[in-house]
Amino acid sequence: MEIQDTKSTLEVTPRNNDKIKKIWKTAGILLALTVAEFIMAFTMDRGILLYVLFILLTVWKAKYIMMEFMHLGDEAKPLFYSIIVPLIFLVWLLIALAKEGTDIFLMRW
Repeated sequence: MEIQDTKSTLEVTPRNNDKIKKIWKTAGILLALTVAEFIMAFTMDRGILLYVLFILLTVWKAKYIMMEFMHLGDEAKPLFYSIIVPLIFLVWLLIALAKEGTDIFLMRW
């Protein structure tokens, strides 16, 4: 009877420096956007401009995360647009509902 060697050999693949650089670049961009939001939160007056900038930067960060970490940047454009376009309509819906919700109090009975 023959004894089988059950040891598995582990192969170590070399580091892919391009992927590591891409991860650090993505982290740097997201950090820069977050720092910009943080600075704006404490230096700008509260108002519609600040809120619009926050919404734009948040959507930009969400898009970047989807493109890089969910690998949608490498996919076909229709798939990308099928995710982004509903997001734009959702933001529009939230703004419309907030506007209509405040207008109900301005009605005279």
